[in-house]
Amino acid sequence: QVQLVESGGGLVQPGGSLRLSCAASGMIFRIDDMGWYRQAPGKQRELVARSGGSIDYLNSVKGRFTISRDIAKNTVFLQMNSLKPEDTAVYYCYARTLSGLGVYNDYWGQGTQVTVSS
Repeated sequence: QVQLVESGGGLVQPGGSLRLSCAASGMIFRIDDMGWYRQAPGKQRELVARSGGSIDYLNSVKGRFTISRDIAKNTVFLQMNSLKPEDTAVYYCYARTLSGLGVYNDYWGQGTQVTVSS
């Protein structure tokens, strides 16, 4: 099993910044893909950013959010700048792992609340 532990959420004023972190631990052979989804109340979960074979961003966060990974530490970060009230959501870390038997599995963190409000 793989565990993902997130940190870094909180309350910030519009225009402010936050940095989310997510560390994966457990039976890890290889992580192919790590990233962040978010879910606002009454809305579907949406992909915010991912880092795997390529780096992809949700259009509305391009130029404001930056995803990065520390491969050696199985950690992914999301630097969020120029935050807007519409960025308010629970942010979930995910990791797609490849086992030694060639099986892919997806794992999720518990979620961290990001609230952008004055």
